[in-house]
Amino acid sequence: MSQNAYRSKRWSLDDLVPAASGPEMEAVFDGLEEAVARLEGRRKALAPSMPEGDFAEILSLVERVAYLTRRLSGYATLRLAEETSEQAALAFRGRVNETVAAARNRTLFFELWWKGLDEGNAARLIEAGGDVRYHLETLRRFAPFTLSEPEEKVINLKDVYGARGLETLYDMITNGFTFEIEIDGEVRTVTRTELMVYARDPLPERREAAYRALYEVFGEQGGVLGQIYAYLVGNWNAENVGLRKMPSAISVRNLRNDLSDEVVDALLASCRKNAALYRRYFRLKAKRLHRDRLRRYDVYAPTGDVERTVPFAEAAGIVLDSMRGFSEEMAGLAERVLSEDHLDSEVRRGKDTGAFCYGVVPDVTPWVLVNCNERLDDVSTLAHELGHAVHAMLASEHSVLTFRSSLPLAETASNFAEILLLKRQLKTEEEPAVRRHLLAKFVDDSYGSILRQAYFVLFERDAHRLIVDEGATVDRLCAHYLDNLADQFGDAVEVSDEFRWEWVSIPHIYQVPFYCYAYAFGLLLVLALYRRYEREGEAFVPKYVRMLTRGGSLSPMEVLDEAGIDVRDEGFWQGGFDVIGEMIDELEAG
Repeated sequence: MSQNAYRSKRWSLDDLVPAASGPEMEAVFDGLEEAVARLEGRRKALAPSMPEGDFAEILSLVERVAYLTRRLSGYATLRLAEETSEQAALAFRGRVNETVAAARNRTLFFELWWKGLDEGNAARLIEAGGDVRYHLETLRRFAPFTLSEPEEKVINLKDVYGARGLETLYDMITNGFTFEIEIDGEVRTVTRTELMVYARDPLPERREAAYRALYEVFGEQGGVLGQIYAYLVGNWNAENVGLRKMPSAISVRNLRNDLSDEVVDALLASCRKNAALYRRYFRLKAKRLHRDRLRRYDVYAPTGDVERTVPFAEAAGIVLDSMRGFSEEMAGLAERVLSEDHLDSEVRRGKDTGAFCYGVVPDVTPWVLVNCNERLDDVSTLAHELGHAVHAMLASEHSVLTFRSSLPLAETASNFAEILLLKRQLKTEEEPAVRRHLLAKFVDDSYGSILRQAYFVLFERDAHRLIVDEGATVDRLCAHYLDNLADQFGDAVEVSDEFRWEWVSIPHIYQVPFYCYAYAFGLLLVLALYRRYEREGEAFVPKYVRMLTRGGSLSPMEVLDEAGIDVRDEGFWQGGFDVIGEMIDELEAG
């Protein structure tokens, strides 16, 4: 595919299901019903002494149900991301959610039987699991926190109209927001993606106007959005801590990530400790911007007069070239996303305002959503999401139950792609101002990926406690969030009052509680991996590719141990921060 063929456009979902309605779509629903019925028909065959061959046959039906479930759920999610308020898309997702919940309830018996099986027979049968082995091990980890079959069925049904419904409501409200900002005497009505372009604008008054516009709208709906959050937090704790007896709200995520609470606590403590590193950078940035003190409006401000438009075709070419310099295989996989029309890069009202990659099933190329505003900064976003796609494709030989990596490793390929891009840009860029901009941009983004995300999780830990134990109001949560920002920035950054509403604008804390530490984990890990690449050269490439091919077929600790990375050592986390410190040293010297 030539660079001239790269153009910003809407994706096609035809490779997942050829049509949103009609015979092809109904065939998927019918196929799921058939697979569920066949699995139900084998329920009586489940017994501790059953032959390994019979267990393998039943496991193949479990995989079939999962495959078809994910096709339907994936299509519903991707279609709604195209147009978040489209009634037909919302109705279709409602039908899918109901169908999936019913299928899960009808097949729940397998999971519950497996969790309750004695250790001896479980060890014997797990050998017949093949590539699904780690999935089976993961289910066993949850055995102590599993309820009875009737209770589990009630929770599944309740979530369709409860938690999942609240999440959909949050998306509908926030993705429908538009914002007014005055630019050169003209009042413009823009989407959130278009608005946040101005958060990196060279003019300080535009940066301030962007944030004020953002939090004016979120603040107007803050009471409703905050109450939605309180209900989701209450639901999360009532189910997981109250009914399932998990140690804490965050332990739920840690168990799903197969990480100990101690490892996650060490990561968060290290991030908090290194807040001082970023305060040092923000003081440097204030000097470059000729300010006594940086404002929160200025955290992502460019420190030089660098204005460069990067059309989508050029951005795609740059990203693919940066990958090709590391691995032809990786570049070829990334190019597949574009050539198969699995990339949606248009900016349009109603479209999901963020960026993501969705590997739906292992035998179909993932879909990538970005919003391309032709900024230099958009290039790194594209590299990040295509990195996710490469990760999924490298793991595509695994089962639908094991091809997706665990959250702690999910950001590995995406962040590594960004570093490859940065190094390629620094090598080819001749203008010193642009080079400084790129380096500073990476440090800015590392703040966004490491410290900011860690502090979101620190806020979540407190918010769950305040809501559940003390019945905290939305106003109380806003005040606590300002305290969180004060701890994060110290005296290096001035935080204005409207940032009390920042937390209600963060989708992850609503949809995937405590997810955000995966970003910090991922980038710090990748900084260590890139340091090894610098030392080992080409010999490192196959080791790295092998790590990605593991997907979710091994525990994160097994994958990391195999790669020679020891996250049990506090020095590992500090090593990542030391790399960032070296970049700040270079910026100070320049």
